[in-house]
Amino acid sequence: MDMVIRRDGSWWHEGTQIQREALVRLFSTILRKDGKEFVLLSPVEKWIITVEDAPFVAVDVDVIGDGDAQVLRFTTNVGDTTDAGPDAPIRVSEDPATGAPSPYVMVRDGLEALIDRKTFYRLAELGEEHDGRIGVRSNGVVFALEG
Repeated sequence: MDMVIRRDGSWWHEGTQIQREALVRLFSTILRKDGKEFVLLSPVEKWIITVEDAPFVAVDVDVIGDGDAQVLRFTTNVGDTTDAGPDAPIRVSEDPATGAPSPYVMVRDGLEALIDRKTFYRLAELGEEHDGRIGVRSNGVVFALEG
């Protein structure tokens, strides 16, 4: 199937952006990762699609509680929420050419969300030094904000 999820979280079919938010959300519910491939899986068919970076974009984060009990709850561009923690880690990779960070949070079943710039800046404001590195705490786990 000629479907692409671009790095900005937009969904494209045969070169045209899918504008209907409800349709994108529907497709996102049947999105799976099968090995290294991304697939849309219905009860009767399986379509391989292209994902440029991560299939979702984390567009907001809410801080619930504080100290060791703090939870970072992310909301994605398709309306999913995920609480960062042992089963939903935050990771940061760096572009080898530019050194620019690319932060991600696990959403579900091997599917990650790229954390958008404004949300990453909010995380940086929450950052504290842990073992010589800047990190954020969620669900009892400290996640480094550097690659």
